Amino acid sequence: MIRFILRRALRGTEDRVGFLILAAALALFAVQPAFAHGYKIGQLEIGHPWARMTPAGAKVGGGYLTIENKGTEPDRLVSVTAEIADRVEIHEMTVKDGVMNMRMLADGIEIPAGGEVKLAPGGYHLMLIGLKQPLKEGERFKGTLTFAKAGTVDVEFKVEGMAGPKGAAPAGAEDHSGHMAPPAN
Repeated sequence: MIRFILRRALRGTEDRVGFLILAAALALFAVQPAFAHGYKIGQLEIGHPWARMTPAGAKVGGGYLTIENKGTEPDRLVSVTAEIADRVEIHEMTVKDGVMNMRMLADGIEIPAGGEVKLAPGGYHLMLIGLKQPLKEGERFKGTLTFAKAGTVDVEFKVEGMAGPKGAAPAGAEDHSGHMAPPAN
């Protein structure tokens, strides 16, 4: 009888421990999507790389992400590659006296110590030049970011709809009509 009571008590404990493990696993699974699209290299945290879908025949597209520097020294994003483009350029868009200017940043973008840089429609962004295929909503493609100090990190860009992810600037906030496709080989 005592053996039966002990077995039953232990089985109850095992059931409770099993339930707690299951509950913890489910909680982690529920939180996981918030971290699913972020990357870290050294003191840099890269958040949600994405690109806006493009119409058929488009030869250029835009790429976006955030870079947070948790370190005490600045770093610099110096180059980017993407498997779906012939080349990627780091650009800045500004508006001065009502005139929009877009220029390539040959030296990249500085990521200040303890600061954050957002590559977003209407400001800093990545130009995906010589697209090999249209960017279709829901698809993903691989890319590589290279930093002066932290080194290289592989990322995956998610292709969003024309509205982009929640909080993105509306489509048309950037005008890439002045960008030309690379010369044919």
